[in-house]
Amino acid sequence: MPLLDGACREVLEKTEFVAMVTAGPQGPHITATWGDYICKLGFQDDRLIIPAGYYHHMEANLARNPEVQLLVASREVEGKLGPGQGFTLKGTGRIIDSGEEMDRVKSHFPWARAALVVEVVEAHSHL
Repeated sequence: MPLLDGACREVLEKTEFVAMVTAGPQGPHITATWGDYICKLGFQDDRLIIPAGYYHHMEANLARNPEVQLLVASREVEGKLGPGQGFTLKGTGRIIDSGEEMDRVKSHFPWARAALVVEVVEAHSHL
């Protein structure tokens, strides 16, 4: 069963902000993106593609350790205790700057210098 399905898919479709964490030589590095960037490119097969304007620290971190975590949430999705649901997505990430996927990113986001591709291997719900 796909990880990016059901409530997780609904949260991804309605999230406004996505926090992303990688491990660097001096500890965790956090960066972010807008949720609608992910929605515009779509997601399937537990794979997310995110346009990258900068992400230089993230790129260096992923070259050393490809593990990445994303936090997504939306108040518009009903949680177990009321309004609001969130997910931590764990997976591996890599930065690409050419190829078919990058062509698709550039068609939607001409400013993107590259793209972050995340293969999600775990999804844990919050709230």
